[in-house]
Amino acid sequence: MHENRTTYPKKKTQMYQQIQELPKKYNVIALVRMEKVRASQLLPLRKKLQGEVEIFSVKDKVARLALEKAGVTGVDKFIDKLEGQCLFMFTNMSPFKLNVLLGKNKVMLFARGGDNASMDVVIPPKNTGIAPGPMLTDFKENNIPTKIDQGTIWIMKETVPVKKGEPISEKLAGLLTKLDIKAIEAGIVLNSALEEGLVYQQEEMIIDVEKFRNDLAQAHQQAVSLSIEAAYITADNIEQILAKAAQSARSVSTEAGYMTEDTKEQILQKAHGQAQGVASKAKDYTPA
Repeated sequence: MHENRTTYPKKKTQMYQQIQELPKKYNVIALVRMEKVRASQLLPLRKKLQGEVEIFSVKDKVARLALEKAGVTGVDKFIDKLEGQCLFMFTNMSPFKLNVLLGKNKVMLFARGGDNASMDVVIPPKNTGIAPGPMLTDFKENNIPTKIDQGTIWIMKETVPVKKGEPISEKLAGLLTKLDIKAIEAGIVLNSALEEGLVYQQEEMIIDVEKFRNDLAQAHQQAVSLSIEAAYITADNIEQILAKAAQSARSVSTEAGYMTEDTKEQILQKAHGQAQGVASKAKDYTPA
């Protein structure tokens, strides 16, 4: 028979207490799955977001128990997403804004075997500084032409061993690391977020900022065009409306033969053209 546990490690107890206290300080709890995050991504983020976002890593069981005790509205739906090692972000920032901010703070990382290249991997011609040895086989297997000069391996010409989206082999990943070439663009994306009782899923928090900007610009242009067509005067369209009205007035004046300083040349040109037309027809006219 197992006895109920009554004591826990000090670190785990502190984590449990912090997870209960942080929701009282912040409006938003955001979750990032740790299997998609490398430690090298977190260090610069912690510094950049200091004062606005608290980043906290904890096991799912501890987090689940603490959040249930914290009495956060809607937490029952949110904790369904907790699995394995969890990375939490506590903030008063909108989860949408936070996701956009995270998207702007991508970092380049060294590839691991099995990763897909984030761009065409270009290896320039240079002295690698690597002594001849087993590494020569890795260069050969990846079709990177080399030569030995002054006791080191030289890459003879620019080579693209893998294109964007293609998998990077274990050997190529090791070779790129040796050459100090980072082929993986990594960013943190929120898996889910809880704000004032509402749970947002990953796909709901993704905002295409460029598309949103273009949509706003297009909507503004359409609104301006509609207001000009309807002659609804605003500070933004008054010049276009007056220009359109002036052009319409000139057209009516010209069509009606009503001379003004602005229309007399067009009216006379039109009359001259009509007179020439009549004269031409009269010249060709043959009495029956």
